[in-house]
Amino acid sequence: MKNICLLFILILLAIFSQAQDTIVAKSSKVLPTEPLKVSKFYWGGYLNLTFGSYTAIGVEPLIAYKITPKLSTGAIFSYEFIKDNRYSGYTYKESNYGASIFTRFRVIPQIYLHAEFSEMKYNTHQTNGYQTSYWVPFLLLGGGFSQQISENSWFNTQILFDVIQNEHSPYGSGVPFFSVGFGVGF
Repeated sequence: MKNICLLFILILLAIFSQAQDTIVAKSSKVLPTEPLKVSKFYWGGYLNLTFGSYTAIGVEPLIAYKITPKLSTGAIFSYEFIKDNRYSGYTYKESNYGASIFTRFRVIPQIYLHAEFSEMKYNTHQTNGYQTSYWVPFLLLGGGFSQQISENSWFNTQILFDVIQNEHSPYGSGVPFFSVGFGVGF
């Protein structure tokens, strides 16, 4: 049900955005449809690093397409390696992975709203040696700031909140997700 709601929201945003472009195009006598342009794609990602008795190394590449100058949609792939030796006599090592789809709406060129549906596979280890795996869904809503660095690259930071709060989530209720990253246009 949650997947259907997210898909519905993404479709509505795309329809609304296309309707705005069609109105502008009709008033300026320009055809509203155009083939997929390579210049409308952009890519980037995030690198997460934590070192010490708790080590986490994560990589999140993303690729997106600008539907309109203000609206884009894309996919993120996530991988995270964790090593935790804070507990005497036991070192916990695990790999988590998942994927996301997202949409961004630029309020102004530097500020955007962000909606993302993500599923991550987490493994939990119990004291008796058993391992349990969970696919944890997240519906992340929030926004961000983007600063252009050069003609085709930018720096961005965002804050997102999970509105699903799945019982198997490793994050506490109300804990924000902060991220900082770089993007490059094709």
